[in-house]
Amino acid sequence: MLRTRRSLVPLVLGVLFLPGSRLAGQAISQGFELERQGRLEPAAALYTSVLRADPANIPALLGLERVLPGLGRLRDLAPLVQAALAADSDAAIRGLAIRTWTAIGETDSAAATARRWAAGDPQDPAPWREWAIALEDHQRFDEARNVLIEGRHAMGRQDALAIEQAELAQRSGDWLAAALEWAAAVAAAPAQRDNAVAQLEDVPFDQQDRIARALTVPTATVAARRLAAELLVQWGQPERGWDVLVPTLDPPTPEGAQVLRRFAESARGTTPGTQRVRGLALARLADLLPEPLGSQTRAEAARALLDAGDRIAARAVLARLADDPAAAPDVQALAHTALVEALIDDGQLDSATASLERVDRDPRSSGSDRERLRHALVEAWMRSGRLDRAEAALGADSSVESSALRGWLRLYRGDLKLALDAFRSAGPYAGDRESATARTAALALLEQINAERSPELGAAMLALVRGDSSAAISGLRRAADRLKGDRGRPDVLLLAGQVASRMGESQQGTAIDLFEEVVRSDSGAAAPAAELEWSRLLVRQAKPRDAIAHLEHLILTYPMSAVVPDARRELERTKGAIPRS
Repeated sequence: MLRTRRSLVPLVLGVLFLPGSRLAGQAISQGFELERQGRLEPAAALYTSVLRADPANIPALLGLERVLPGLGRLRDLAPLVQAALAADSDAAIRGLAIRTWTAIGETDSAAATARRWAAGDPQDPAPWREWAIALEDHQRFDEARNVLIEGRHAMGRQDALAIEQAELAQRSGDWLAAALEWAAAVAAAPAQRDNAVAQLEDVPFDQQDRIARALTVPTATVAARRLAAELLVQWGQPERGWDVLVPTLDPPTPEGAQVLRRFAESARGTTPGTQRVRGLALARLADLLPEPLGSQTRAEAARALLDAGDRIAARAVLARLADDPAAAPDVQALAHTALVEALIDDGQLDSATASLERVDRDPRSSGSDRERLRHALVEAWMRSGRLDRAEAALGADSSVESSALRGWLRLYRGDLKLALDAFRSAGPYAGDRESATARTAALALLEQINAERSPELGAAMLALVRGDSSAAISGLRRAADRLKGDRGRPDVLLLAGQVASRMGESQQGTAIDLFEEVVRSDSGAAAPAAELEWSRLLVRQAKPRDAIAHLEHLILTYPMSAVVPDARRELERTKGAIPRS
């Protein structure tokens, strides 16, 4: 130790003989570098040397506060702090004094320093904050809480020291108290909302509802309710959050616009509920913004509402946007297109037709968008049973997709030969995969039927596309009766059986009767396909042995059938499901 102390002498003497204007700065710089190297003893000596000439040098005092605990000599700081207080009443020195007295157990000195400081400016929270934090750092939470309460009374404001109270409550695990204090802090300083939300995001699940209710009682402040709204979004309850927020938005204010923007930003999830409240918040925000920002925000709101599936709210936003002369041309064109989509989805086909006419007249809309919307409208008219309106909407369109749609129109009217020609003209690739698959199946059915017309089959197929399965089964049976002697009769009965088998237990008996009739006919590709469907139905009825018998019969009787590979796979699965005796 003697050698170490002697080795410090040249360093300290060298600093002491520097010109006065350079002494403090160079010593502090050298001391900090020594700290960085872990050489705490020489660093402390340098800081102390600065204080001999300047007792209130704050960087030197703070340097000693950092290094002396590591040397086990924190008490050495006490007389230096006392000398600094005598020389200067700077807040940094007072805070250091409170921390030092608290750390070495001089509780009365810490209290006296804090109270003298507070007496000089009763509205300054710094004395109470420094005192409470010093106590918290030494795990003296109850004493820290009492200090904050004393400070609040001294300052005479219920929101005084709210952030410190919130952080202390959270550190103690009292989430309800923390939330109430954060609400008070946000009411006093709205800029603290980000901090409050970040701190309260981690509230345990079993306490979230209790806290939400506490922040939204009738006597709660607007700030508390808005904080609750944003927290509910973070806690996965976006629609409840929106319901809490809405009453706080009237009358409209600039601050309300900021709140809406924050809320919309927080609701950036992918669930329908989150997307919906984001759209609602953006739509309301758009009304408070200048153009063109308002129309851009409204377009964003409409997209969010469409993604959420709230077509009614989206339609209202889109209608306003489409009629907004201040909207940018591309935004307005997008609104027209989206409005037609929303009207079609909502079944308002007359309105969709009128809106589509406006899209057709708009030179800014793309040809592909117009064609896509027209085809969607035609399909919607067909699903509604209005075939005349569907044909009128299709017009003179000569695209491949229009040939496919004309095929369906002809089929639903019972014009089988015309439908067959239209489907062949469209080819196998028109439309998406689902529509192409349905068209291929219809084409295969029509190719088995010799008749040029069958109003019964058309009516049955229309009932099927409209979702009326019972009417479709009855219609298919009537159509099959009219096709007696025609090779397409088993194929029509097979389709009726497939529809019945998808309707659940109530129609399983009907499905089996239909499949059995087709199998007995022993006609073309329909018989093995019906037996495969029959076996699958038996599996669902928990009759695996009967299903196996049908599958084996199918494979042996129709070895060249296209359904044999499926039958073999079904047979293996069914055998594997039977436990060995």
